[in-house]
Amino acid sequence: MTVRRTVPFVDLGWQTRRIREETDAAIARVIDDSAFILGAAAEDFERAFADYCGVRHCLGVGNGTDALELALEAAGVGDGDEVILPANTFAATAEAVTRVGAQPVLVDCTDDYLISVEGVADALTSRTRVVAAVHLYGQAAPVEVLRDVVGEDVLILEDAAQSQGARRNGMRAGGLGDISGTSFYPGKNLGAFGDAGAVLTDDAALFDTVRKLRNHGGAAKYEHSLVGRNSRLDGIQGAVLSAKLAHLDEWNQLRRDAADRYAELLGRDERVQLPLVAEGNEHVFHLYVVRVPERDRVLAGLADAGIGAGIHYPAPVHLLPAFGFLGRGSGSLPRAEQHAREIVSLPMYPGITADDQQYVAETLLSVL
Repeated sequence: MTVRRTVPFVDLGWQTRRIREETDAAIARVIDDSAFILGAAAEDFERAFADYCGVRHCLGVGNGTDALELALEAAGVGDGDEVILPANTFAATAEAVTRVGAQPVLVDCTDDYLISVEGVADALTSRTRVVAAVHLYGQAAPVEVLRDVVGEDVLILEDAAQSQGARRNGMRAGGLGDISGTSFYPGKNLGAFGDAGAVLTDDAALFDTVRKLRNHGGAAKYEHSLVGRNSRLDGIQGAVLSAKLAHLDEWNQLRRDAADRYAELLGRDERVQLPLVAEGNEHVFHLYVVRVPERDRVLAGLADAGIGAGIHYPAPVHLLPAFGFLGRGSGSLPRAEQHAREIVSLPMYPGITADDQQYVAETLLSVL
């Protein structure tokens, strides 16, 4: 196949070019103030993002994985505890559980790629402390339904790394459960200029504990009431995130518009399973994931045509070597395994053009 053009999987420069003056000015203020770790710019972003998500507290941390781990640690989750999570998630979700000493309990997903409520109900035991509700690909897990199933004594932790700006029944992701962790990795809908993350909660006690844990166990310098770590949002990332937050809703709408175009271009071909949006959800399409037969051949054909595409994720958590100790072999979580064999993430970012999407769709159908 002759490559007519290239279509990147994501173009971070598209955002940067549009707000360069804003981010340059914001970064310059941090440099002028020499407020490089936490500081006013980070605190301003924490307040703004808490307001945006409809929660009382937001704490900036070093990255999204730390956010999940700190949330679990603050809740006292550890040895002997079980945390239920979907098998079709990034390894970091299970990684955080394992690193606090708890046992990941994996359940299957539904055809919208969200955690199976029935699977959660079946997995509950007396040792269940947390359900990790992963908001995958840009839409929120059914947190209120999970709450009905698990009751009030089980903590619901939102893994909101792919859902900045998404809503469920009118409420923002990050403010649906008891506590949430999110990532501002550069490719996220709200991405920093490096690694960054945040913990969000309405719970004052959890907030106070995370605030100490992220800063060597204390809320003030040389105060060490807990054994903590160094995981703090730096001022430059806070400044960048504040500048981008002002544009997030606009950029998410552009993602939804692009998703609508893909649906129009691909929806008539039964070989392409389009993303399903769960009732009550406002999707923000961090990723645009379709399912196709002969996925590996399709992916190679897209690459040959100059189209950036990916797989999120090539293997469910239970089939990753790192989590072989869980003893869940092939066939134990069939829907997640089937999806992993069929999914393709097509190019998706706010600035993708209709012409590029036309090329992606024509190529995909031609390869099929």
